[in-house]
Amino acid sequence: MAKGVSIKFKSYEETIPKLLALIKFDQEIKKHNSIVLKPSLKNSDSRITSADFLGAVLQFCVAHKNSSAKIYIAEGSDGEDTRDNFESAHYKPLAEKYGVSLIDLNTSETEEVNDMHFTSFDTINYPKILRESYVISMPVLADDLETEIQGSLSTMLGAFPAAHYKGFLSSKKTKIKKSPMKYAVHDILRCKMPDLAIIDASEQGVILTGNPLEMDKQASKLVGRDWRTIQHIRFVDDSFSNIEREKAEREAAKAKKTAEKI
Repeated sequence: MAKGVSIKFKSYEETIPKLLALIKFDQEIKKHNSIVLKPSLKNSDSRITSADFLGAVLQFCVAHKNSSAKIYIAEGSDGEDTRDNFESAHYKPLAEKYGVSLIDLNTSETEEVNDMHFTSFDTINYPKILRESYVISMPVLADDLETEIQGSLSTMLGAFPAAHYKGFLSSKKTKIKKSPMKYAVHDILRCKMPDLAIIDASEQGVILTGNPLEMDKQASKLVGRDWRTIQHIRFVDDSFSNIEREKAEREAAKAKKTAEKI
């Protein structure tokens, strides 16, 4: 699949099927038995993923998934009750209509993840449902006070479960904010990078889909920003590129050593 595509927005009902057909997502989704749609319901002060946008993607997924696959809508709001936010965002009728489950990542089952490339955490308690599923990050493109822009990468901050990361006297996830937010974004993505981004930039006239990092770079332009000036995008790009380069160098050295023995 290409790094990503964008098409002119007309309506969610018309644009989403055309967009996903361009990347042959009707074929890709059939390969997966557990699919998670990860919207942004950060809190009542933030821009949220609309039910219309979510519903159009959900309808496409339900229509093209394999018969045994399950679909979930999952989020972990910051400082607020995720279930209440599901209700106020009108996600509950969608879940009932299409027979999918709403998952509160703040209280869902987790597993401890270790990664030598974590920058701010020794380990992370990460939702098992995300580790075991095909994850689609679905933000609405917007400015954000904590992360500069709201994109597919920063939306994954909702994967930090409040059960493990809220403050002692606060319901907010204060433990992920002790260092600059770029480190928390980076580390949660080391647990799992979303498999796909679908970004609602309808206010800027388009919808984008593709590789999450690359789509966030493109989305930055739509709000008049150079992605290199957005801390978490630049940091993730640099770090992940370095990790991949080091991995390639190790593999090349190993292959050379093996060849010399022959």
